[in-house]
Amino acid sequence: MKQNRIGRSELIVGEIGLGCMSLGTEENHAVRLLHEALEQGVTLLDTADLYDNGMNEEWVGRAVKGRRDQVVIATKVGNRREEGKDGWVWDPSKAYIQSAVKDSLRRLGTDYIDLYQLHGGTLDDPIDETIEAFEELKRDGWIREYGISSIRPNVIREYVKRSGIVSVMCQYSILDRRPEEQILPLLAENNISVIARGPVAKGILSDRAEEKSEKGYLDYSKDELLEVTRQLREGLDPQRDMSQTAIRYALAHPAVASVIPGASSSRQLLHNTEASAAPELTVQEVQYIQSVSRPNAYEQHR
Repeated sequence: MKQNRIGRSELIVGEIGLGCMSLGTEENHAVRLLHEALEQGVTLLDTADLYDNGMNEEWVGRAVKGRRDQVVIATKVGNRREEGKDGWVWDPSKAYIQSAVKDSLRRLGTDYIDLYQLHGGTLDDPIDETIEAFEELKRDGWIREYGISSIRPNVIREYVKRSGIVSVMCQYSILDRRPEEQILPLLAENNISVIARGPVAKGILSDRAEEKSEKGYLDYSKDELLEVTRQLREGLDPQRDMSQTAIRYALAHPAVASVIPGASSSRQLLHNTEASAAPELTVQEVQYIQSVSRPNAYEQHR
């Protein structure tokens, strides 16, 4: 599998990682999938402290035990559970970040996190305080690098200007080309990498397009989705199937270091990782994809 550097960091990851949120709720099944991912060359594992109330981090920790130096663990912070209340509250404060990292380290069974990411963010946050928290964690060796997980161009711009982030995680696919408008050019210019989630658009960009398109997607109706997927099938290299084409599209942009499709079965996982061996898209194929899909645009959070 092709290896890419995340931004200006020393973090080197396979171009196809694993979004761990989709592993399911049964521990042995989740750990088995994680082991299979490692055997197939996946090195980037993305989790978060809120996935399954922290259990997801524990499963990742169990799976990488004995091979910690072979993986890049990315997790996230910023959502805090309040005692006696349902749900989570947003808390990007320095105190919370520097407290929450210790819980993530314990659950992951490690003494450092490779990539610690702010799990959201708004312009109302104490951004300088948040950055200070991450910088101190990096200085003290608790984390190797930090980034943000956001789809808000105005927030991303502030972190690009004011922080040492090496990555931005955002949703990016043939059906969600919003990052192309502002985010990808900005990050490429500043040597900050994108970790692209949702490259197969909830399974719509797969052999299950008919089933998965039922509720539409972003500004696409079901009929529009079926028409786009039909044109993609008919107009592109048949050596790749739909989901592999979708993964290769996200990877075609130079700002993207890795994609993190989810997988809930061995079959899905193998199929995703096989996209690494599929032919890369030609310039003409990228242009064709862009001609049959929409550029989209962020309507809020500018």
